[in-house]
Amino acid sequence: MGSIWKSKVLPRFANVFGNSKKKTAAAEAVKSFDDSKEEFAKEFEEKKTELQPKVIEIYEASPPPIKALVKKPTESDLKKNSSGVKKFLDELVKIEFPGSKPVSEAAVKFGPSYVAGPITFIFQEVSSLLPVEEPPAAPAEATDASAPAEESASREVTAEAIEEIKKEEEVVKAEETPPPPPAGTETPAPTEPAATDPPVPEPEPTKAEEVPPPEPAKA
Repeated sequence: MGSIWKSKVLPRFANVFGNSKKKTAAAEAVKSFDDSKEEFAKEFEEKKTELQPKVIEIYEASPPPIKALVKKPTESDLKKNSSGVKKFLDELVKIEFPGSKPVSEAAVKFGPSYVAGPITFIFQEVSSLLPVEEPPAAPAEATDASAPAEESASREVTAEAIEEIKKEEEVVKAEETPPPPPAGTETPAPTEPAATDPPVPEPEPTKAEEVPPPEPAKA
């Protein structure tokens, strides 16, 4: 019984009380930061021009997940990318970004998810110094731009088709037209049908040739 108590029950109690103390300490760190937030914002406005090129350099050297977090931080993503967030905050401390030092220390001690509010504030200030990204061109514009090219291509195809039709018609006409006679030859005149002699009438029998019928015999 004693071994189970020490190995399973006591560690659970320790975790519960430990997390409770951690949350309490993190909440005190967040409150302390909120009390100084106006001073950090004022100092940021004064150093904005000086900080911008350094912030852009740090941002461009960061991996894509951290870039996305800087522009849209969430508690779950802060917890998921804990090490990257700590590294980014540490780089801000090196350039003396207003408010970055206490936030970085709190993130290392309690974890980024426990101090999400202060980190979000710092990231919003960082985002205001980044160049505005132009949105990608709409597909409709690309379609409109390609329309003249398509129309020109269709015209070219139509013109080529017309030329082909004309060539085919010329070939057909050339095949139907007989070739001209060779030079120096005379074209024979059309022959007329020969006149036929009228039929000769048969001669009528003469009277001499007519034989009288024989007389009947006397009794």
